[in-house]
Amino acid sequence: MIDEKSEFDEPVADEPKIEDEGNHLSAVEKKEAAKSLSDQSLSAFIHQYTKKIEEVNTIVVEGRLTRMIGMTLEAVGCSVNIGERCQIETNTGRLEDAEVVGFSEDKIYLMPIGSIHGLGPGARVIPCGRAAEIPVGNALLGRVLDGQGLPIDGKGAIHCASTRPLAAETVNPLNRRPVIQPLDVGVRSINSVLTVGRGQRMGLMAGSGVGKSVLLGMMTRFTEAEIIVVGLIGERGREVKEFIEQILGESGLGRAVVVAVPADNSPLMRIQGAMAATTIAEYFRDQGKDVLLLMDSLTRFCQAQREVALAIGEPPATKGYPPSVFARLPQLVERAGNGGNNQGSITAFYTVLAEGDDQQDPIVDASRAILDGHIVLSRELADSGHYPAIDIEGSVSRVINQITSESHRDAIGQLKHLYSSYQQNKDLITVGAYQKGSDRLIDDAIDSMPRIRSFLCQNLNEKVDMTDSIDELQQMMTQ
Repeated sequence: MIDEKSEFDEPVADEPKIEDEGNHLSAVEKKEAAKSLSDQSLSAFIHQYTKKIEEVNTIVVEGRLTRMIGMTLEAVGCSVNIGERCQIETNTGRLEDAEVVGFSEDKIYLMPIGSIHGLGPGARVIPCGRAAEIPVGNALLGRVLDGQGLPIDGKGAIHCASTRPLAAETVNPLNRRPVIQPLDVGVRSINSVLTVGRGQRMGLMAGSGVGKSVLLGMMTRFTEAEIIVVGLIGERGREVKEFIEQILGESGLGRAVVVAVPADNSPLMRIQGAMAATTIAEYFRDQGKDVLLLMDSLTRFCQAQREVALAIGEPPATKGYPPSVFARLPQLVERAGNGGNNQGSITAFYTVLAEGDDQQDPIVDASRAILDGHIVLSRELADSGHYPAIDIEGSVSRVINQITSESHRDAIGQLKHLYSSYQQNKDLITVGAYQKGSDRLIDDAIDSMPRIRSFLCQNLNEKVDMTDSIDELQQMMTQ
């Protein structure tokens, strides 16, 4: 018989000999030295073969594509878990990434991340054995990425030392610091009347074409936050370059990271774009930075999740939205906020598209319930040339009592009281049916409205810091 030599049967280096120059070592000392050398050899032996065991590749069980309907891919033969990545071989040999989104008995449902062209029956499905992750580091600053963390700005590759999974663990709410410090966003009406705190999550509720992106751009350029992360999710591709060059600007981009996933990307890519922006913001927060996270829009994230859920057979529940949409929404939003004692904060603004200006839209209503406040943009104000078109009556900051002084809150209350009185009697005042002197409060509201409107308006390129905003408000209310 021929003895087969295993790859593990390599000779181990001879044990080093004990040098006894001049016979100065006693018998006990020689015994201890021999024992020490024996331990070293054993340690080297174990390390050598442990390393070889780690290098042995595990067996990857491939599957094959059996069915494709719309964007849903059905495969059999592979053992994978929900959220894991797979690669599918096209007819040209190109490998396309996909993610496991469901299963039924021996069938696996996948959703492609990129193109589906070239996929056919029987195509190889190769499990990657890992979930989606994204590179993180300071090298991301000033760059524009897609939902997988790959650069799309033509500035070359991004070299980051570490990566993070897109699906983060649930945050223990008791480990978060409370919201007790205001954040200056450079917009007078928000700083003064709807003061935002560090670590607060705010919704920007608006219909289409009323200035959501412009307001986001103002906050991006004027905020005192150290890092800005912008997620452009499911919007028009034309707006991406416009936002970066015209609204964000070169100075704003220098301390920002932009994740852009336009509407023509797959629904899974849009979902991962929102998660990628949040993951990047979490990384900088964990480094002790104060981060401003701007996501446009949360509605597109929910619509992408709806597309995925309906494609794998989940039944619709609320106005066409499956239950998983309302489960994923808080999972994304709750990742923002303050960190622990040695960490920074993520102050987040999520735009929420109110379809048909309906403030009772399911996504608007669900977002309003889980966020720490909301800013409503009015089409009526936008049509009249009032920018930013913030509806003071319909907007609220839920942490304002913790981050403002008593005198500041008194001034806010006076302004809202006058503004609301005027709005309630606006029709009578406009047609001339109200007689001056009939009601003192309405008279004060009519006299104050020109100053209030001027105060709430702000030029696109004008920055008003927190101190000046509050001083102007208090001075106006004492006149």
